[in-house]
Amino acid sequence: MKPSNHLLSSLLLPGLVGLALVGCMGALELAPDDSDRVLARHLLDVPSPLEVGDLQVKALYYGSGTDKNRPEYRDSVAFTTEVVDASKLVSLGGSAKSRNKYWGFKPDSFPLNARVWYPDGPGPYPLILVAHGNHDMKDFSDPGYEYLGRHLASRGFILASLDMNFINGGIRGENDARGWLFLKHLQAWEGFNSEEGNPFEGMVDMANLGIIGHSRGGEAVGHAAAFNHLSRYPDDATLTWDFGFDIKAVIAIAPVDGQYRPTSRLAPVGNVNYLVFHGTHDGDVSSFSGLRTYKRVRFTDGDPHFKASVYVHRANHGQWNTVWGPHDRGPRSGRSLDLRGLLEGEEQRQFALVYVTAFLESSLKDREDYLPLFRDHRIAGGWLPKTMYITQFQESSFRPLVTFEEDIDVTTGVAPGIRIRGDSLATWKEDVLPLRSRSGTSSSSQENQAVWVGWNNRIAGKDTTRMGPPAAFAVRLPEDLPEEWGVGPGTTLDFLLTALDLIPGPRKDPDAEKEEEEEAKEEVEQAATDEETEAGGDRGGSRVGRFFSGLFSFLSPQPDEEEEEKPPLRLSVRLVDANGRSGKVLLNRYGPVRRPIEIRIQRRDDQQYAGNTEMVLQSFSIPMEDFVARSEDGLDLSKLAEIQFLFDETRAGAVVMDEIGFSNMREAFLKVSAAR
Repeated sequence: MKPSNHLLSSLLLPGLVGLALVGCMGALELAPDDSDRVLARHLLDVPSPLEVGDLQVKALYYGSGTDKNRPEYRDSVAFTTEVVDASKLVSLGGSAKSRNKYWGFKPDSFPLNARVWYPDGPGPYPLILVAHGNHDMKDFSDPGYEYLGRHLASRGFILASLDMNFINGGIRGENDARGWLFLKHLQAWEGFNSEEGNPFEGMVDMANLGIIGHSRGGEAVGHAAAFNHLSRYPDDATLTWDFGFDIKAVIAIAPVDGQYRPTSRLAPVGNVNYLVFHGTHDGDVSSFSGLRTYKRVRFTDGDPHFKASVYVHRANHGQWNTVWGPHDRGPRSGRSLDLRGLLEGEEQRQFALVYVTAFLESSLKDREDYLPLFRDHRIAGGWLPKTMYITQFQESSFRPLVTFEEDIDVTTGVAPGIRIRGDSLATWKEDVLPLRSRSGTSSSSQENQAVWVGWNNRIAGKDTTRMGPPAAFAVRLPEDLPEEWGVGPGTTLDFLLTALDLIPGPRKDPDAEKEEEEEAKEEVEQAATDEETEAGGDRGGSRVGRFFSGLFSFLSPQPDEEEEEKPPLRLSVRLVDANGRSGKVLLNRYGPVRRPIEIRIQRRDDQQYAGNTEMVLQSFSIPMEDFVARSEDGLDLSKLAEIQFLFDETRAGAVVMDEIGFSNMREAFLKVSAAR
């Protein structure tokens, strides 16, 4: 089957080799897959995170010892734990009677159960807690992360998969309890580590802790990180606690966001390393909700931190957990979801092993040689499944020039004195980034503003080769900012960008526009003095109306009739100093500039999600020294005056941009580069 022009437009790199399968209306269509080009070279010369470690792995259970449904938490526990009172955090509603009967306990007596994989050695080892999300409460979810547990234990981590099955099923608003249970387990581990005779006595490095959550658990890790620094429950201050654990690494896998809102607000997350990843073909959490949490992560303590997100093409919701598998909508998923286009479960978990292992090694063992992976996934193509990825990255040294959140003035930035200008643009607006959501649900957003910029360098008219000067979007800096911020060769210019399918129409001919404007002005003046005001007004209004109609047509995006297929989008970035000296690079050298990936995962149109694309922007980091190296007249970074996004390589197109600023990141992040 030949790919459609519409599907081909989602690929922005030349040289198609691989093709990914995507389900649509019961049949398979071929969607472009640029993995063979983007992941063609493996540049990171360090041992793979996929390599099994040298340590032997042991396993045990801990828990109440009284579980009526699972013998592992009744007959096989290595030691018992005290129950905890979650009655102020969990309401079972109308299902309370049946649930309490099935489990044999109420929310005031929740058990602390977990299965643990750990190294056969003296330690101390970093401790990782992982928790599942919502699922059939009788189809127990906690065994589904054994692949992570055994792998990490072989490499010198302790991993405990927490049992939260008793708050699964048909209740809602319980994600605060999930987050609180993470911290209650950490509290228990503090006791294990100090208890004489406990199997984990002295084995746990309580100064290096990580938490991982999947689905609702992925939201809960954010709540755990926030609650960890509070003394009282936000929604009922009569519930007090004192946690304060050294949680340094937080991982959210296909998370929801905002199902629980402390004090009716989205939970803040700060001063931890944060990783989130999500699949394009997630049939349960259909939107990349974790982007909202990612945006909220703040670094304010002056210590080195980073955050990263990865959007994984053809990954689904359930295959991160071996119990859940490919059936995101339950056993009958095949009736509504086309499962043939998914990554194999082993491939999907291969990705998880690479990123989770590298992240924890970097965050909890101070291993720096994996850090470039989070800035640019392309350098580790040999480790990753052959599919497409869209990645975001930010390091704690990042200082924004423009976030598009500051105010409603589109010409100002974050710092005083920053000015934004557009030159020959067809589209220029700030708006909120949308989230794709399942049909039948209310519309949602990424809770994040960005800027839409469109251009067409062609001049309207019969001569289709006539072009105007390249359009540009520019950020003007105050004179003293480069010196105050320490901008220099070791600095990177960072921003987020994605291309769009939109192609504005050609520019108004400036000569014709001038003539028409003069004619319109003359007729308006004539109409004002004409004795036959009504008749003159009709004639003058007709010409003036046509003029302004043409002007607004130019300002508004219009289809380019001659553009049957949207070509790969290419653009340049140029820095200009106060003396007019400049350096320019091609953005495409620093990563693929994609339009949103086409996503069709259901069998019938009447069951489609609200949108077939998710607007996930790609991070770019460009070393400032690259601009200097490509300057013909000696660009002076200490006198940097303007950053220009120059639309000189593609005749017409549109992009969305966000978070433009500078970083002075650790050298380790920059040691390996895939820029070409």
